[in-house]
Amino acid sequence: MAALQITNVQKRYQSLQALGGVSLSIEEGEFFGLLGPNGAGKTTLISIVAGLNRADAGSVAIHGHDVVTDYRAARRNLGVVPQELVFDPFFTVRETLRMQSGYFGLKNNDKWIDEVMESLDLTNKADTNMRALSGGMKRRVLVAQALVHRPPVIVLDEPTAGVDVELRQTLWKFIGRLNREGHTIVLTTHYLEEAQALCNRIAMLKFGKVVALDSTEALIKRISGSQLVVRLKHGGLPEQLQNLLIPSDGPAVNGQYQLRVTDYSQVEPILAALRTSGAVIDDMQLQQADLEDVFIQIMEGSK
Repeated sequence: MAALQITNVQKRYQSLQALGGVSLSIEEGEFFGLLGPNGAGKTTLISIVAGLNRADAGSVAIHGHDVVTDYRAARRNLGVVPQELVFDPFFTVRETLRMQSGYFGLKNNDKWIDEVMESLDLTNKADTNMRALSGGMKRRVLVAQALVHRPPVIVLDEPTAGVDVELRQTLWKFIGRLNREGHTIVLTTHYLEEAQALCNRIAMLKFGKVVALDSTEALIKRISGSQLVVRLKHGGLPEQLQNLLIPSDGPAVNGQYQLRVTDYSQVEPILAALRTSGAVIDDMQLQQADLEDVFIQIMEGSK
């Protein structure tokens, strides 16, 4: 059984097709990335998963519980960290987390609340009113609220947007621990280096449709490839290598060429061709593409 099963989900707002038939199956224990430009439909999809919005068509199930017909069980299995800072200004941090526990019928949950606060560096703010917290601390409380009932599926919607490095490190250390303990994590972020470092598998959305879905490693390797940067002391690029030249770079500058390679096994034939042509290599670097290269390539290719 999938931790999160999204089947042909569609949503329209008047003339805008926000989601055009999204289907995703996210397995238990995955750290899954949901990426896309602004307006791609990520937040709409999360709202439907969380039960804050209802799809026009399709279905969503969390650990087998439909978010519409079996919504109570679905909510118990899900924790969502929203993008917006939403909080009740009349309570302290501890009171806020105790009330959140009460929403799920949890009594005597203080031991776990203390552990969550300690893990998110909130212990010294436990008795502070929410109004007195900084933006970064409020975001920590939002994370704590989503985790207070120990949900097996955790959705993080831009959790580190506009926050400092310390919070990022604290958050990812704790979330990484939860993931190792078996929790399923779904992350949306515009920080692609975070997604590359954390996510095992990634889906990319554009105009409400999935335009890429694969493991992070496979996306980087198969779609974008690598670049072999060669600077020649003498000679030029032989004819048989011209098709590997990255066209956007134009004429070589100071004898430097950037060649697209999809596998390390291509490097030796390239070097052999250069030696045969009489070219002398001054410097050479193999640069691995990253998720940002992949993201730009896919978004430009799916217009």
